[in-house]
This record gives sequence, structure tokens and C-alpha cells, in this order.
Amino acid sequence: MDDEKILDMFFDRNEDAIQETAQKYGNYCMTIANNILRNRQDAEECVNDTYLRAWNAIPPARPAVFRIFLAKIARNLALDKYKWCNAKKRNECETARLFSELDECIPGGMSADSSYEAAQAHTAINASLLSMSKEIRMVFMRRYFYGESIKEIATRYKMREGKIKTMLFRSRQKLKADLEKEEVFV
Repeated sequence: MDDEKILDMFFDRNEDAIQETAQKYGNYCMTIANNILRNRQDAEECVNDTYLRAWNAIPPARPAVFRIFLAKIARNLALDKYKWCNAKKRNECETARLFSELDECIPGGMSADSSYEAAQAHTAINASLLSMSKEIRMVFMRRYFYGESIKEIATRYKMREGKIKTMLFRSRQKLKADLEKEEVFV
């Protein structure tokens, strides 16, 4: 079933919309959540919560790209679950390494009322990513949005792990320089 029909079902408050969404995008959302959490049970919980959030958001929202809408919800829920699970114990796992890689170039610690600075950072990050080649941008997104490991990315793009690490290092350095040039400081 195509996305427009699924969205129409949401607008009609037809509960079959959840089933159709799960059938079409369940594995996609599960992959995103599991890449972050590395725990199947927690990832399944996040995917189920994704459907609930989508149900509560549609209507009034009508996402332009339903797949990305679901991905963002699943990712944010998984990140929240990850933070909750690791609030007291700071174990060095793959997800912790993933976030620590970005610590040096992405501004953090913004207060909730600093929406202007957040919007400025968002715009600068998008501009920096768009200035990178498509290949580098895809590797960057696989690592930092989808939470894939270096090995998974290397396998996907048929590259050596060392090359992926170098690409990510250089893209982080470029991102940091671009943010500093736009006066978005870490």
C-alpha cells in the first residue's frame, strides 16, 4: 500500500493504518532503534511507541515523507530510551562511542529557551552536510543518524573500515570548522 493511502487511513482514524505502517515500515524502524539500543526487546518497545506517536500526530500533521517521519520518531524514542537506560552507568558501548565522536563538533548543553541558537545550529549543520559529497554525506548519516557501526557501513559501501573512519574524521573536522565559521560554537 502506498504512503498516501496509509496517511488517508490515519486521517480517517482507521486502526488498520497501524497494521499497514507496521507491515511496510516495521523492519526499517526496528533497524534504526536496534542500531542505537543494541537490545531487541527495547527496540521493539520503541517501534511500538513509534506507531502510537504517529497515531497521535496524524492528524493534524500530514508528513511529506512518511518514511522519514517514522524514522525520526523511532530514532528519538530510541535515543531517549538509551539515555534513560544509561543515566547512572556510563558503560563504553557502541552507541556511547557514536555520541562521543560528535561531542567535539556539535554544540551541546543548550538551554530549552535558546531556540534561536538551536535553529542557527540546525541551519549551519544542514549547510555543512550539503556541502559534502553525496558519498560522504551518506556515510555520515549512516553513522550518526541510523547508528550503524563502522563495519556495517564499510560492508554496505564495499570500502575498507579505515577509509570509513577517515571519511568520518574528516567530515567531523569540516563540520566543526563550518560551525565555527558560522559562529556556532561547541
